[in-house]
Amino acid sequence: MPSPRPDRIRKLLADLVGFDTVSDRTNLPLIAHIESYLAAFGVKGERIVDVTGQKASLWVTIGPEDRPGFVLSGHTDVVPVVGQDWSHDPFKLIERDGKLYGRGTTDMKGFVAVCLAMVPEMLEARLATPIHLAISYDETREIGCVGVRPMLGEVAKKRIIPLGAFIGEPTEMKVIIGHKGKHGVRATFRGLARHSSIAPDGVNAIEYAAELIVEIRRRAVALAAVRASDSLYDVPHSTLLTSIVHGGAALNIVPDTCTVDFECRGIGITESREVTDAIVAWARAELEPAMKKQHPECGIDFEEILDYPALDTAADAAIVTLAKSLAGRNDHAKVAFGTEASLFTAIADVPSVVIGPGSIAQAHTPDEFVEMAELEKCAVFVERLIAHCAKAAS
Repeated sequence: MPSPRPDRIRKLLADLVGFDTVSDRTNLPLIAHIESYLAAFGVKGERIVDVTGQKASLWVTIGPEDRPGFVLSGHTDVVPVVGQDWSHDPFKLIERDGKLYGRGTTDMKGFVAVCLAMVPEMLEARLATPIHLAISYDETREIGCVGVRPMLGEVAKKRIIPLGAFIGEPTEMKVIIGHKGKHGVRATFRGLARHSSIAPDGVNAIEYAAELIVEIRRRAVALAAVRASDSLYDVPHSTLLTSIVHGGAALNIVPDTCTVDFECRGIGITESREVTDAIVAWARAELEPAMKKQHPECGIDFEEILDYPALDTAADAAIVTLAKSLAGRNDHAKVAFGTEASLFTAIADVPSVVIGPGSIAQAHTPDEFVEMAELEKCAVFVERLIAHCAKAAS
């Protein structure tokens, strides 16, 4: 007789995909749906609501609350579909040839669906070590892993801190022990507008911004020349780039404003911020005085737009050894993309690895999909975690 578990996973994933949880919208209907699902099993979660009252995370504990356990963490927000060429409604799950299509199937509602589908098994096992579900929001927002931070702040206050966390971003169920950190900065150049016929009387914000962009490029080349000894990264050095530039109003006007967004993805725990801080200091010393010499009210405003640290879990850490055992593999890797894993470590001191179903190549793409086989592998991982946590405490 076929196992009902795959059908449970499909049904839950269809439900989750059906909620339009693009980050600029509320996720409360989805959270309420999950709460209702859990309530049917007598399980109640703890809501952590944001300051707007329109977003919430959910912290769920199954098993004893008086001892440390393990976290299964996933976000339920998704990136926009506007401008993408989908062959079907992105918020309706469709299955073809063993692939489940829909926005968020890979990133990362598939993982959340598997965890929720395994709740009956968690309850039946009468866990000796608790399993926590950490369901967050706004991981995909431009400022980086927003929703998990208040939840981790609450976790850090608890008397008993979890033993470790598994963050279910798409890794094809590979054990990821490290990822780069990221720091993003927006520079707003304040120039002085004048008619272009008297351009020397103005202060050209775009031209000064261009000098910053050239300096960023120069430093990016220097970073690329310093190869890390850590060959686990596909790009074995820190990266730096300008990503967005806005400025100017008309061809015949000296531009009085220009914004430049740039980012560093650093291998070291604090390297991203160190690199961008150095660029800001250079601009303050080299560009801003020249602007103010032309006109004292001109200058540059800098603001942080994104920040999360790097993840660097030791290869011999207990959480890594356990993850390999549960996944049935002996290898580990590192990735360039960022996750909430580093925040579990930085904010709540919870050792973490990244492991989840699906491929990052599918994330954010039109006709995003996850293979059913990947979800089943993830279910086996959680099944083994349940068995591990069901053992009598030593």
